[in-house]
Amino acid sequence: MVHDTIIRARYAETDQMGIIYHANYFTWFEIGRTEFFRNLGMDYKDLEYRNVLLPVIDVGCKYITSAKYDDEIIIRTKLSKLKGVKLKYEYEIIRKEDNKLLAEGYTLHAFVDKDLKPVNFRKKYKDVWDLLSKNLE
Repeated sequence: MVHDTIIRARYAETDQMGIIYHANYFTWFEIGRTEFFRNLGMDYKDLEYRNVLLPVIDVGCKYITSAKYDDEIIIRTKLSKLKGVKLKYEYEIIRKEDNKLLAEGYTLHAFVDKDLKPVNFRKKYKDVWDLLSKNLE
């Protein structure tokens, strides 16, 4: 499943040149994966209640062209990998007005408990694992 979230680029996200500061794309990735989970009928709080955290263990972003203040932005999010104690999301950042790809990236996460120890999520939370598996691209 691919999930689109639409936001509007805020003035506070711009740099001195009037374009979106590069680090804000990582915040947009977080918005995309949070809404991806919400679209499945759950949220990150549900996992935290189950004593599961999803820290980012690797991240990347390729910038193609600039987003600017007040652009409507589509954050296209998909779950591309679910294996062992890891899951990977991939993102496309698209300007809605002209459907132009602005950036693409990924985040890799680990299933860990509150002591940061790996969790066998598939075994411990089969219901959520199965839901994620069904929505794997």
